[in-house]
Amino acid sequence: MAQITAADVNKLRQQTGAGMMDCRKALVESDGDIEKAIDYLRKKGQKVAALRSDRETKEGVVIAKVNGDASAGVILCLSCETDFVAKNEDFVNFAQTLTDLALTSGVKTLDELNATAFDGATVADKVNEQVAKIGEKVNLSKFERVEAAAVTAYIHGNYRMGVLVGFNNAVNEEVGKDVAMQIAAMNPLAIDADSVPAETIAREKEIAVEQVKAEGKPAEMAEKIAAGKVNKFLKENTLLAQAFVKDGNKSVADYLKSVGADLKVTTFKRVALG
Repeated sequence: MAQITAADVNKLRQQTGAGMMDCRKALVESDGDIEKAIDYLRKKGQKVAALRSDRETKEGVVIAKVNGDASAGVILCLSCETDFVAKNEDFVNFAQTLTDLALTSGVKTLDELNATAFDGATVADKVNEQVAKIGEKVNLSKFERVEAAAVTAYIHGNYRMGVLVGFNNAVNEEVGKDVAMQIAAMNPLAIDADSVPAETIAREKEIAVEQVKAEGKPAEMAEKIAAGKVNKFLKENTLLAQAFVKDGNKSVADYLKSVGADLKVTTFKRVALG
C-alpha cells in the first residue's frame, strides 16, 4: 500500500475542493493515485472541481486595507478563471472577508494565512469550498503585509491592483494616495538605488556593456557609457528618483520634501492581477 503524505492530501484538496478526511480516504482507497482518487470522490457523489489544476487564473480581485490606526496593512489577490466570477458580489465579499481576517490575525505570509482558522475550518479549506461552489479554479495567489508608523492602502482599477505604502510619519489621505498612485502607475523596483539588489544592478550593467559593444563603441568607452545607462535605469525604476506623475518637473523625493522635510517612504508593496 502506498504511503499517503500530507502533501498528497493537500494536492488533491487543491484540485478538488473536497475535505481533508475525504481526500485522505480517497487516496488510501486509490493506493495514492491522484487521478483514481478524483474518480473515487466523484463516484461517491462528492461535488468536486476535478482536474482544475491546469486552468489559468488570470482574473480575480485584489484587496488592500489598513487597520484602525493605520499602523499595518495587507494586500491579497483572490484569483479565478473568468471576469464573470471576479465581478460577482459574493466573490468580492469573500475576498474582503479574507482581507479583514488577515489584517486582524496578524499573519505575515500566504502560508500563514492559508492555515488560519476560519469558521470552523481553515482559510485554505474555505477557498477550496469556493472551487466546488463556483465550478472554476479559485486560488489565494498573493499576499503581502506592511507595518510602519503610517500605512496607506490604495486599490486601482476596480480591484485590478493594490498598493500599500509605509511612511515614517503620519500623512494625510491625499499625500498617501499620491505616492500610492505613483507606485501603481510606474511600478518601481525599490525605494532608492541603495535598495536595489546588487545582482540586479550587476545584470543591468552587463547588459549595458554588451549593448555598447554591439553598437561598435570602443571597449575602453564601454564601461563609462554602461555606467550612464545603469544610472538612467535606476532613475526610471526607483521610487524617489522617478519623475512625479502629477508634476513631471519634480521627482518623488522632491514631492515628499515639499510635504515634510523629514517625510520618508519606508517600504511599499504592489500586487496586480496576473
